[in-house]
Amino acid sequence: MSAEASDLPLYRSIAADLQTAIERGDFAGGATMPSENELTARYGVSRGTIRQAFAFLRSTGVVSSRRGARRQIQGGPRVQSMTELVSFSRWARSVGEVPSSRTLNARVVPAPALVAEKLGVTEGANVFHTERVRLLGDAPTLIESTYYPEALATLIEAIDLDTQSITDRLGDHGIVFASAEHAIDAVAATPREAELLGLEPGAPLLRTIRRTTDPAGAVLECSIDLSPGESIAFVVRNSLAAGGTSRVSSRSEQ
Repeated sequence: MSAEASDLPLYRSIAADLQTAIERGDFAGGATMPSENELTARYGVSRGTIRQAFAFLRSTGVVSSRRGARRQIQGGPRVQSMTELVSFSRWARSVGEVPSSRTLNARVVPAPALVAEKLGVTEGANVFHTERVRLLGDAPTLIESTYYPEALATLIEAIDLDTQSITDRLGDHGIVFASAEHAIDAVAATPREAELLGLEPGAPLLRTIRRTTDPAGAVLECSIDLSPGESIAFVVRNSLAAGGTSRVSSRSEQ
């Protein structure tokens, strides 16, 4: 970390660096943070600066502390950064979880209107659809409904969808998921979705509609993911210099 180059106060730069490490999965929820002495040596600053950084993290609910005990990372949803494009499986392993899937569907279907728009095909055109419940350990965490161009069907049909990552296996064939656009909103769980996730019908879900392209800009997938709010939280970092985030009416995604 180059804290000196930041416009933030030094303790805030250190706090941001530690929070990034937590979000990346370097520490599990409930784990203890490095000691003040360790962090003083790591960052080359005084104990007072490290204490200020911890105080800031405590004020934002990232860590907790008790007198005479090491600071602990607060438990809660697994955090996924929106600044890095990684598969569910790779992200799960990065936060110390064992990912798996339960495949519900894998077949060619007519493209619904929203999917057709995202994939750049005509409505009703053939696309390949996979629907999986993604699990962390034994806990259902995400319903993943993904549509691919029909040209990828043969490659995806050869993948063990319950144990393997589609993104990683397509990468073995030189198909690279390079860039993604995400639209995120809140919806109520249908009876089927609630049953799959072990929730009550009507429970709030976080819906992410993702359109992913390869390095040349060709569309590779449109995925509609549903997750309980207590399972996964997304973190977005922005600044005055970067204008990539916009607000749109959720009605345009229906």
